[in-house]
Amino acid sequence: MPTFRYAAKERSGKSVNGVSEAQDKKALVEALRKQDLIIVSVKEESKKANVSALSRWGGKIKITELVLFSRQMATMIDAGIPLVQALDILSEQIESRVFKAVVQDVKKDVENGLSLHEALAKHPKAFSALFVNMVKAGESSGALDSIMDRLALYIEKTDSLIRKVRSAMIYPIAVSVMAVVVTLILLIKVVPVFKTIFADFGSDLPMPTLILVTISDFIIHHIILWSILTVVFFMVILRALRTPKGRILYDRFMLKMPIFGIIMRKVAVSKFSRTLATLVKSGVPILAALEIVAKTSGNRVIESAVMNVRNSIREGETITAPLMRSKVFPPLVVRMISVGEQTGELEKMLTKIADFYDDQVDAAVSGLTSLIEPLIISFLGVVVGGIVICMFLPIFKISTIIK
Repeated sequence: MPTFRYAAKERSGKSVNGVSEAQDKKALVEALRKQDLIIVSVKEESKKANVSALSRWGGKIKITELVLFSRQMATMIDAGIPLVQALDILSEQIESRVFKAVVQDVKKDVENGLSLHEALAKHPKAFSALFVNMVKAGESSGALDSIMDRLALYIEKTDSLIRKVRSAMIYPIAVSVMAVVVTLILLIKVVPVFKTIFADFGSDLPMPTLILVTISDFIIHHIILWSILTVVFFMVILRALRTPKGRILYDRFMLKMPIFGIIMRKVAVSKFSRTLATLVKSGVPILAALEIVAKTSGNRVIESAVMNVRNSIREGETITAPLMRSKVFPPLVVRMISVGEQTGELEKMLTKIADFYDDQVDAAVSGLTSLIEPLIISFLGVVVGGIVICMFLPIFKISTIIK
């Protein structure tokens, strides 16, 4: 996507300058207006200027690198080290060639007069909108050191939550794939050998064995067709996921899946609560915070619900009513947020919700592992055992066939 440099003003008259990626100039203008900004100018940067360190070197920034960067920045700013000098020290210590180049670019931009958040915004693949906006809030409030420390803590907790869910899903997926592979090997390689042996006896095969042999023949004789259909199926799915409607259907399916859907919903609630709590505590305006939460949710259904909440708040509603109408968030969460709003401790209540649902995810993941393991073992036993029994049924009749 092209990168644009913009200048705007807040309703209070304060100037806002920045760099952002967008589909086109019109899309960026609409996004800025949603943030209640008055547009002064929007200019597309040249392609040469758009080449970030990530584009030049390739690669990806690791979570651990971002956490270490945030913590070290917090320590140096708290110690009174000037920003440019702190960035220079950090760039010397970073081992990753890609991240080192990014930090060096940020340092040059800060030296040339850009604020830290503007310099970070030029590298959207390294620093998310949440990261940039929190740094912006920290610069405005003069509490950049505590904001950077809070960012490191947020990134650590969010990454830990995601890794737990991934690890819970990898095991059943891996075992299921192995089960399919083993079954196909038996049907393609083993069954035909037994079929040749049975043919020499010249006797009718038992019905289960006959069905198994028929399935084996069908797979072997149409293996090219099955391979093409499988590739086409996955290509169609991937193409559908790239469309807005297809992505929404997929995300809705993920939230309604048996067992996994419950975990996904809990993860979504935890991430929503922690992200919003972190942004609100850092001083980011509620409308901007909700927009960032929506974009970083990772689920289009959640994103749509949060954006509806944001639009309702713009029209004067409280945060509770649109959350209740969305039917995405559990009643407990909505009521706790309502209490937080009424008592003026929204950030504190959101943090409690996030911590509670983190524990819920831990319990759900542990329960999922203990539940799925015997189910998969039973499935393997039934499938593989069934094939073996079907193959040996004729052998039990060998003595009759020979007579």
